[in-house]
This record gives sequence, C-alpha cells and structure tokens, in this order.
Amino acid sequence: MQQQAHAAATVESAASAGDIPIENTALARLYGEPLLRMPTDLYIPPDALEIFLEAFEGPLDLLLYLIRRQNFNILDIPMAQVTRQYLQYVEQVRIHNLELAAEYLLMAAMLIEIKSRMLLPVRKADSGEEVADPRAELVRRLLEYEQMKLAALQINALPQLGRDFLLPQVHIDQSVVVRWADVSVIELESAWADLLRRATLIQHHQISREELSVREHMSGILRALQGSKFVEFSDLFDSTRGIPVLVVNFVALLELAKETLIEITQAEPFAPIYVRLAYAPT
Repeated sequence: MQQQAHAAATVESAASAGDIPIENTALARLYGEPLLRMPTDLYIPPDALEIFLEAFEGPLDLLLYLIRRQNFNILDIPMAQVTRQYLQYVEQVRIHNLELAAEYLLMAAMLIEIKSRMLLPVRKADSGEEVADPRAELVRRLLEYEQMKLAALQINALPQLGRDFLLPQVHIDQSVVVRWADVSVIELESAWADLLRRATLIQHHQISREELSVREHMSGILRALQGSKFVEFSDLFDSTRGIPVLVVNFVALLELAKETLIEITQAEPFAPIYVRLAYAPT
C-alpha cells in the first residue's frame, strides 16, 4: 500500500508539473475502466491482512524451534534468553487469539519457575546428594517430543493410499463361460473305490423277536438231571441254539438253585462245576 501511495503521489506531482498528462495515466483498472485518482472513501480494516511467519503445533514445538534455530545445546538451555523470546511470541499470540494462548501461558509459567529456581543458591539435599537440575524434566519432554516429531515426518514420507498412489480397478466380465476340467479314468476309478469303501461301512442288522420260557427251561434241566448223580455244568447248555437260548437256560438254572431244587458243587477252586438234584429232606 505504501508503494502504491508513493506511485500515486509521484504521478500527481509529475502531472502538475506538466510532464505527463493526468488524463492518460491510470493508477489501476476497475471492471475494465481506468482508475485515474485514488478513491477518497477507500477503507481497509486493520484485520484485512494478516501474516503468519511461523505456525507451531504447541508450546513444546515453539520451544524446540527457538532452541534449534539458535543452535543451543538442548542439555544446557540458556533459560533467560529462551524465556524472553518465548514470552515475546506468547504476547503476540495473546493479542490475536486469547484461547490459543492459554496452553502457551502454562508453559511460560513453567519456564519462569525454572528460571527462578536456577537463580536461587544451590543447596544439597538432606541425604547429602546433589539436587537435580531444574531443567531436567523440560529437557526430557523436549527430547521425547523431537523423537515423536521425527517419527511422524518419516511416516508421512511413506507412500499413502489416495495421496501418492491409487489401487487399480479391473473390470471382470461375469458372462465368461466356465470351462470345466477334464476327468481322467484314474480319477473315476478312485472315486468308485471310495464309494465302495463307504458302502461297506454301512451294515444292516435285523433283530427278530423270539419268545422263550424260563419255566420251560427249568423243566428241561430237571429232566436232564433225573437218573444222573452229577451232570457237568457245560453239558446243560446247547451252544448251537444261539445266545438268547443260553441266557434263558442260565436264568432257569439260577431259579432252580434259588428254589433249592438243584445243587451246584465244585471239588476245589478252578475244578469243573457239577450240578445235581437236591436231596429231599428226611
């Protein structure tokens, strides 16, 4: 704006001197029409033009910028100089945006506290050990923040989907005729053998009902024992008639022993078992 005003003053002075005709000199063009004089009602608000020299992500970012820009040793920060520069920036931020300055003011209070502690005489602790440097916690936070910032920059440098590359899209026609693979004779033989193997695993067992009388078998055992002093246990059973007949015959034998109509004896352990009719009491 100063250059533009200076140019306008130069043009007017030249025109008044008669060097340049003012009618043929245009300061600017508005909608295609030449503007020969500066408007008298031109008003530019104070906030119309703002220049942001640096943009920081937070108090730690500002501190790290101040330290790195002046090549300070981060392990030995000159607190007086850094605090003064930091407060100057915070004052500029506070004038334009009070809400944004709140978090910066908190860090400013911390810097002032560290600076005050460094001005006090150093005293040893009660245990005799040296007191820790007041800047230690701030240095730790700055180093951690710098590491995270560098890691974020490295991650941002990696190729990203949608920013650096796009996924290819291929259109597949669904109307393509499917071609089935040919089947060989060996595969057919293997499938047939597997079918036969599974068929042999399925077997049918039919159970038929047969009526057997325990009383009838009891009578048959008594008839077999008549006329014989002893009959071996196995001779009373006919294994050719099947398991159901053997079971019923055995139950009949137990019933006779229960009713004391027969006696089951054995000379010694593991010796043959004999069956005979019970003696009638005298």
